[in-house]
Amino acid sequence: MHGDNTTWLPLGTNRSSVRISSQAMYNTGLFVLDLDMAPWGCGVWPAFWTLGSGTWPYNGEIDIIEGVHDNEHNQVTWHTAPGCNLTATTNFTGTIVQTNGVDNLQCNAFINDNAGCGVTEWSRASYGPYFDSQGGGVFAMKWDDNGIAVWSFYRAAVPEDIVNGLPDPSTWGEPDAELAPNSCNINQFFANHSIVFDITFCGDWAGNSYATSGCPGTCEEILTDPGNFVNASWIINSLKVYKSATLSSGSSNAARAYHSQPPVWIAAVVITLGWLSLI
Repeated sequence: MHGDNTTWLPLGTNRSSVRISSQAMYNTGLFVLDLDMAPWGCGVWPAFWTLGSGTWPYNGEIDIIEGVHDNEHNQVTWHTAPGCNLTATTNFTGTIVQTNGVDNLQCNAFINDNAGCGVTEWSRASYGPYFDSQGGGVFAMKWDDNGIAVWSFYRAAVPEDIVNGLPDPSTWGEPDAELAPNSCNINQFFANHSIVFDITFCGDWAGNSYATSGCPGTCEEILTDPGNFVNASWIINSLKVYKSATLSSGSSNAARAYHSQPPVWIAAVVITLGWLSLI
């Protein structure tokens, strides 16, 4: 999936791009995305996310992959109604995104210009040109009563259980980011989510951060040349959604396992995202 990377445009014209959503909706699950390539480049703002139905943000939003320009670190973010907070003491490897020099622990989408509560991954192989040069990798999001956690693995580090289609998050170590239930009622703030892929050109994040990105000219100018968007592509090897189940082995012990259930997709449509917000 990619945006328009062939058409020269007059200055001030939005460039056509893509957004698709699953028809299937989910309440909890294990979402495993294997990517050969994720979009990047000056003025590019891609996202792989899940979005609750109804009036936003009352059923929540989970941004699993999100970045701008040629940044090296993926950002995981939650956007919710007031009352859901990120716990600073949770064991995850990423760094909490700050607002005005202070850790932003409130996921409340109605404050801080809809920053939500975000965590920047530690690995520079989690987004951008280096991620793609390593052959891509795998992102996994586990959403259940114990919270919402995200892991990423560059190609050489993908666990064998994922490769074999038998994912076991308990063996993956600390997640890169996690929203714990002790400061956010997961079932209250997240419900009926569709899966979304999109590629925004400029927009709120890439447009507003362009001046400090190190990219040439302005975001409006960068939109005119299709050659600036040759790397703005999703190349997806697989997306698997697993449902949790309790398996009985005939003894008093029971094990948790995940069973795959494929998403059903709305047909891809090309839309002009240009300077529009992701929301």
